[in-house]
Amino acid sequence: MPRRTRRIFPASFKAEVVRQLLTGERTPAELCREHQLSPSLLSLWKEAALERLPLLFADAQQRDPQQTRIADLEQLVGRQALELDILKKASGLQRGSPASNGRSS
Repeated sequence: MPRRTRRIFPASFKAEVVRQLLTGERTPAELCREHQLSPSLLSLWKEAALERLPLLFADAQQRDPQQTRIADLEQLVGRQALELDILKKASGLQRGSPASNGRSS
């Protein structure tokens, strides 16, 4: 008897199937039959979606601390890149003579 390989479903597929289930667009039996899913797998996907649903409406203080830290660091890197660019331009202006920067004496 051939061994069944485990199927891997993309997140977008799972989200669409759960959306159809939650909106009542399709019944669990229809979804399972159409996509050859087990009812227990469909239940797991639904539970996972419902479990994470409150995260969609969480404010910045309630988000994952790592995500908040990443956002803070990205802002810092952006500011430093801007400052570095300004300093490079200022440094170039200081090195050049007044005649070389387009001004005549």
